[in-house]
Amino acid sequence: MTQAVLTISSKNYSSWSLRGWLLCRLAGLDVREEIVPVDADTRAELLLLSPSVRVPRLTHEGASVWDTLAIAGYLNECFPEAGLYPEDRIVRAHCRSVSGEIHSGFHNLRSALPMNLHTRHESFKIFSGARPDIERIQEIWEECLGRYGGPFLFGVKPTVADAMYAPVATRFVTYNVPLRAASAGYRDAIMAWAPVREWIEAAKAEPEEMEELEVEF
Repeated sequence: MTQAVLTISSKNYSSWSLRGWLLCRLAGLDVREEIVPVDADTRAELLLLSPSVRVPRLTHEGASVWDTLAIAGYLNECFPEAGLYPEDRIVRAHCRSVSGEIHSGFHNLRSALPMNLHTRHESFKIFSGARPDIERIQEIWEECLGRYGGPFLFGVKPTVADAMYAPVATRFVTYNVPLRAASAGYRDAIMAWAPVREWIEAAKAEPEEMEELEVEF
């Protein structure tokens, strides 16, 4: 059987690549990573957020799937026993809703606090337009933690929602964003999650030659 392939881009900068990779880990799917080379043309497309750069992309048993929520849905169909979504219908709807919200929203946060795992800012001035996004994310996290008990958003086991919000946790660390206690605890739980630690270590080994790519992609 041909091994599944996950096409990704920069581990340091690409939040979407991290999400797709975490989803494969949650599903228990062993993938071979295929890195998109960041040449001049690709760099320009990434800066323009071009839809022609379809990463992450999962290739598995004849299927080619891109977009993180599409990958999540596909993996859930192929590996239902992995529990990417909660079993309960109502809880599952909640998980899908908060996952969809981070997938399609929070544009000010994305532009103001781009993912960069190489960097730490102790006193970064946060654009005022991003503050409502930060507040809303804390509301989501705290509601889930309060309702389902943590340490992950929907209980003791990570789900699609945690894969979707993991890059946000890394941003909050990179830019030293002040958080309320419950949200800070969730941030720390994500940063301690073994797959996230593994990704960060790999990102640290990535050459720092993409300085102009400090934008969301």
